[in-house]
Amino acid sequence: MTVESKSVTGFEGAPPFPRHIAIIMDGNGRWAAERGLPRAEGHRKGVDSVRRTVEASIDLGLEYLTIYSFSSENWSRPDHEISYLMGLLKRFIRQDLANLHEHNVRIRVIGEYKALDAEIAGLIEDACELTRANTGLNLTVAFNYGSREEIRCAVQKIAQSVKDGVLEPSDITTGLIASYLDAANIPDPDLLIRTSGEMRLSNFLLWQCAYTEFVFVDEHWPDFDRDSLLRAIETYQGRERRFGGLSARTSS
Repeated sequence: MTVESKSVTGFEGAPPFPRHIAIIMDGNGRWAAERGLPRAEGHRKGVDSVRRTVEASIDLGLEYLTIYSFSSENWSRPDHEISYLMGLLKRFIRQDLANLHEHNVRIRVIGEYKALDAEIAGLIEDACELTRANTGLNLTVAFNYGSREEIRCAVQKIAQSVKDGVLEPSDITTGLIASYLDAANIPDPDLLIRTSGEMRLSNFLLWQCAYTEFVFVDEHWPDFDRDSLLRAIETYQGRERRFGGLSARTSS
């Protein structure tokens, strides 16, 4: 099921609205540097952009939104910056959870968050449990996440199941592998947006993005807003998704 495009002004008659949008939120530090501000201010403004994007996604009727919040590679950043980012996460959950729950948002977190500070892990689990039965926007936050590690863990679990006699090697299909990933039961992204002019996946949803359409925008994440999201969707709707087949024009 796809969201009816009539819910979005100006999209009447357009190609199908994306069911799942994933976003690599990049450029907080560059946004701050361009303004002579500390990086922390860029991260703070980035949280405001998360709020705007979630609000726009709810308004547009998007089913799934996945945001890359903190990668497993981000631990190489200075300790004071990591501490600030963790504090921002805590404040976001405490300040925004009630509002997200009120708007029927279901929160999920993928990544090794259980290995984090017990307070953060507890807040995350409480947020996921509180919103588990919600049926609106599915908001997935990739936190302490790396796609190669996600795939490694899935392969390890499958290998153990084969060793234990639960699975036969012939049982291993692409669908089975997907079911062992952190993002199991979430459809693959139709559209992936990356901000700040960067053009790479950075170890984000490598398995899931096999046929995802990519849109790279020059805006730094703190400047990303509803109009930015609409422009990315319009670009997506101008694409022809072939999934390895021939285009409609070629085959006709």
